[in-house]
Amino acid sequence: MKQSLSLHKIPLLLFLSCCALYLSFAYDLERTDFFKLLTLWVALFFLSWKFFQMQRSNLKVLLAAALIFRILFMFATPNLSQDFFRFIWDGRLMLEGINPYLKTPLQYFSSGDPPVAGAKELFDGMGALSAGNPTNYPPLNQLFFALAALLGGKSIFATIVWLRIFIIAADIGIFYFGRKLLRNLKLPESNIFLYLLNPLIIIELTGNLHFEGVMLFFLLAGLYLLQCQKWLFSALLFSCSVAVKLIPLMFLPLLIRTWGWKKAIAYYCVTGAFLILFFLPFLSGAFVENFFGSINLWFQKFEFNASLYYLVRWIGFQVEGYNIIAYAGPVMALLVFFSILMLSALKQNSRFPGLMTSMMFASAIYLFLATTVHPWYLATPLLLSVFMRFKFVQVWSLMVVLSYFAYSQPDYEENLWLIAVEYVIAFGVMYFEIFSQRPQRFSAEDTNEDLKISHEAK
Repeated sequence: MKQSLSLHKIPLLLFLSCCALYLSFAYDLERTDFFKLLTLWVALFFLSWKFFQMQRSNLKVLLAAALIFRILFMFATPNLSQDFFRFIWDGRLMLEGINPYLKTPLQYFSSGDPPVAGAKELFDGMGALSAGNPTNYPPLNQLFFALAALLGGKSIFATIVWLRIFIIAADIGIFYFGRKLLRNLKLPESNIFLYLLNPLIIIELTGNLHFEGVMLFFLLAGLYLLQCQKWLFSALLFSCSVAVKLIPLMFLPLLIRTWGWKKAIAYYCVTGAFLILFFLPFLSGAFVENFFGSINLWFQKFEFNASLYYLVRWIGFQVEGYNIIAYAGPVMALLVFFSILMLSALKQNSRFPGLMTSMMFASAIYLFLATTVHPWYLATPLLLSVFMRFKFVQVWSLMVVLSYFAYSQPDYEENLWLIAVEYVIAFGVMYFEIFSQRPQRFSAEDTNEDLKISHEAK
């Protein structure tokens, strides 16, 4: 009896310790304090992992903990990112009936007539980089910004709360569809908590209001319907995912092996038609120039926490004597494109577990070759990794905190030695998982061939 009580006390102690650390993270942390940030991050990963291990068979307890950890951030102002100021700016523009893609905030201020409430506070908060560039958030994301701005009124704080509610609701949806997919694939349903309890997801999405979680909800729901052969509704949800973040577009070529050319092209056409409907209200010459120009900046201007690109950049300095990002960025993007085409030819994509594996590696390759890798970008491969044996992204999600050292420096200068440690460990674990472990056969391959599942699974 005493031993049983002791066993229950340990998970409770772990849970309460996580709560205390999340509260400290949410309400008592400046991102310039790298040592405190690093300590809290590592402690949360350790305690969360132990809690997950001890409660793995109790999904209700894990779900309750995941929700409580998120609710602790409910009334906190994001402290690791100022992107939310731009979200609110765009949302308030939408409420005024103004197309947010046509002008930058700086252009509005230069004309002396900013059209939104609280414009000065939002302008100062978002920073010069965001204020001086066109918005790159797709239409459905803008709709969420506008809805939060409507419900939040003139209060920035209330709007933050509503943005956070949307993100938490998306995580609940990820639990719902993720559990169904895991069950269909005959994998442990508790695996979904490798995503939901991961501190990176809680801190960066719920805490700092990044909408990767909303994008992933639509993507996961679309994949579930794809597995159930409900391809029309799957295409609709997939287009919703793209209309929140463009990242899922990279997964479309992988469907060719799954369905063959005819069905894949039909899926592309339906997805494209829905996307046109999302973009149609904003279409204009200025929209095309500004939106795609802002996307191009990520390949030719912005640099942060890159891996292979930094090696290419160093070689460029040795050979050319200057930063070659204007040439290297587009080349790296082409390499991503050709890598995904190679993945799309794999035979494993004809079965659903293989398709998920290819999607995870496609998103990982994209990040390994990108010029900018903010921590929350890892959410996509992290979620996909819960459906397979590869867990190197879990380790990477721990190590990515080293990138935040840059914010502790007055000039935001990165420590390339720390970046090297991050990626050496991430690549090392990936190498070990690929080449040093015997492949694990998915039992679902026998029952889900050609994406067919039983009536009971539906």
